[in-house]
Amino acid sequence: MPETERLILRRSRRADIPELFKFLGDPTAMQHTHTDKTLRECQRRVMVHEWRRRRDGCAPWVVIRREDGQIIGWGGLYEDPFDPGWDFEIGYYFRPDVWGHGYASELVHAALDVADLKLRLPEVWAMAHPENGGSKRVLEKAGFQLCRYLPDRNRLLFRRPRPIE
Repeated sequence: MPETERLILRRSRRADIPELFKFLGDPTAMQHTHTDKTLRECQRRVMVHEWRRRRDGCAPWVVIRREDGQIIGWGGLYEDPFDPGWDFEIGYYFRPDVWGHGYASELVHAALDVADLKLRLPEVWAMAHPENGGSKRVLEKAGFQLCRYLPDRNRLLFRRPRPIE
């Protein structure tokens, strides 16, 4: 189970779904991305990703704050089964009350370790809504480079090649 200085990252469990739905189903929290409309939709998304972990070697983690054991986010490295064709990407979703605390940067760093050291991927992708300045900063600090704007999805596409060894 990967850990960072302040976070515990672990596989998703069915029992996590109600807590995850509190923000994955919240239109405010998910204002720049997909919002699960029902608990069942959230469960399906999380469990399909978890099933893909066995095939791909990665999937979004449940993000737990070490200091109090609270679930505060969900994300990591994955190949999105609901939006195929983008190869491996990094995504992150957090409760609004923890935005701006650097947790996304810690999560992205852990996910890039998996991409670089475990899976040895040649590159990783990420997308950010043009109005989501915090997300753009997280990606740029992690070494992602802006590739282009995707007008059909109103997203900025970022790319990060694996560092030269």
